[in-house]
Amino acid sequence: MVPASPAVAASVFGARLGIAEQYAGLLATEGVVRGLIGPRETPRLWDRHLVNCGVMAEMIPAGASVVDVGSGAGLPGLVLAIARPDLAVTLVEPLARRTSFLEEAVFVLGLDNVTVLRGRAEEVVDQLPGADVVTARAVAALDKLAGWCLPLAAVGGRLLAMKGSSAAEEIAEHAAAVEALGGGAAEIRLCGDGLIDPPTTVVEIVKERHVLPGRQRGGSGAARGASRSSRSAGTGNRGGGRGRSRRG
Repeated sequence: MVPASPAVAASVFGARLGIAEQYAGLLATEGVVRGLIGPRETPRLWDRHLVNCGVMAEMIPAGASVVDVGSGAGLPGLVLAIARPDLAVTLVEPLARRTSFLEEAVFVLGLDNVTVLRGRAEEVVDQLPGADVVTARAVAALDKLAGWCLPLAAVGGRLLAMKGSSAAEEIAEHAAAVEALGGGAAEIRLCGDGLIDPPTTVVEIVKERHVLPGRQRGGSGAARGASRSSRSAGTGNRGGGRGRSRRG
């Protein structure tokens, strides 16, 4: 059963709510059949997935290029493309069954601002120009995410990684590795604050400089571990104005 959209969804998706509802229907049907969404997730598709991802759009400037790493069923990348037709979104996903679903969803929803690219982040980095924003719905540790995602960003671009309650601890643990990979100080942003409860926690890292593989500064064990991760690890299935912030 496809859940009805909540009232808050109209604030997030505006005139494109109908497209978001179509996407919710795809997730609740084909997404479940293909094993991309668990059947128990269907009743909370809006609160836990669509709206939770959609509020990230407040952090992305107009006309930005966005690369979504480990897109899976399209969270958050496809949601952002629906909410923001001005964005040029590339969905990077290594598994064929997921890219097949994404390509079909893009066609059915009529999204002309989305490109689906099959591969791991480290495999496609040479195929993409540096993005303004790289997103990930984060299940990997922050050092691994930085290793996968920062090479895809332009200098001055940003990594926006959706995280949970452990975000501050991850920032403290992996600060040296992130710096070695060319990232600035990580900040915690609360997206949708005052609109959804709880707001979506996003870790923002600005790419301050380009770092060649194997040339990370500092030489710490954490940095070397991040370098190895960025070269060999696969991407996980999940990652304008600014959200309310607090430093980790």
